[in-house]
Amino acid sequence: MSDDNKDTAGGQEPREEDAREGGARRERIVGTPSPAKEKALLAEDDISAPAGVGEQLDEASMKRAERVVATLFLVAFASSVTFIAYFIGWSGRDGGMHGVLRARESNFWLGGTMALSFLALAAGVTIWVRRLMTSKPIVQERHELVSDEESRAAFARDFMEGAEDSGITKRPLLRRTLLLAAAPLGLAPLVLLRDLGPLPEKRLRHTYWGEAVRRAQQEGKKGVRLVVDGTHRPLRVSDFATPGSMITVLPEGVEEHVPEDEVLTQNAKAVTILINVPADQFKPAKGRENWHVNGIVAYSKVCTHVGCPAALYEQTTHHILCPCHQSTFDATDAAKVIFGPAARPLPQLPLSVEDGYIIATSDYHEPVGPSFWERG
Repeated sequence: MSDDNKDTAGGQEPREEDAREGGARRERIVGTPSPAKEKALLAEDDISAPAGVGEQLDEASMKRAERVVATLFLVAFASSVTFIAYFIGWSGRDGGMHGVLRARESNFWLGGTMALSFLALAAGVTIWVRRLMTSKPIVQERHELVSDEESRAAFARDFMEGAEDSGITKRPLLRRTLLLAAAPLGLAPLVLLRDLGPLPEKRLRHTYWGEAVRRAQQEGKKGVRLVVDGTHRPLRVSDFATPGSMITVLPEGVEEHVPEDEVLTQNAKAVTILINVPADQFKPAKGRENWHVNGIVAYSKVCTHVGCPAALYEQTTHHILCPCHQSTFDATDAAKVIFGPAARPLPQLPLSVEDGYIIATSDYHEPVGPSFWERG
């Protein structure tokens, strides 16, 4: 067997002379330095290249990088100020940013300005670190947690050297624009406290049912008619005569008597579920014997836990279910809580009949929605 065959059979690497024959690509032998170390991975004129890679930048290039960083910091400052100005001023008109109709616009401007501010600030800091700071290796030794005087003095000395290397002490333009860009971001969380909304005072203690009933009584009627949610069709007793049925209803006349930007808010508080409970299983609460119509009873659809719609109904058990956290209410017994985190029953709406239509004779006698809404 020849020497060449021995090398191949023994699993040895081919010699460099053999690898170069026939124009074959040269294979690097394991253990030899990588040729990539001889090349600079970043171009010297690249604005993102670290100052410590390759040749040290001259002062003109560093000045140019300084102006780029300062410009980015100014962009971050302007974006933060725009965020605060829009949140306080422009979002307060025409119902404000808390209205459903303007949610998309406010999210676009608030999210866009804040994202631009963080992006410009991050880009500025990145260019600062890569172009204006030295990139020498730093070794941190492990010692006891309690530092002696010598270690504290060494830390102070290293800190000052780091500050000197970063250029923050000798480049006031960068220092000032950085502080300017960061100042509005520090104030933004305080401004966002407004997003908690104005104090509700007593507005959550009442729904549009009360106002609608008063208007109907001024016209000589006993109460306001219930209309089907979506079709706004008044509901007759004969339309809802099947036991086990459930439907969502609202007070009649919301669209005609409420400003357009308030319709959704009023409907959200007044939304009600109407349930036909079998008369032999219905157990009206004391003092509420006349609040139902032959077993047809009305409860608030807003769950008393955190405000989710309690929109599921089990005909066999007569249980009202909230799908968010599984709070369960007994429709036959004043919507009392039988399971889940809800702390109190669903408020009940007093019902009656007028000219064959189901009507509400008053507002809810207790606040609707989560218990914390009552804090207003």
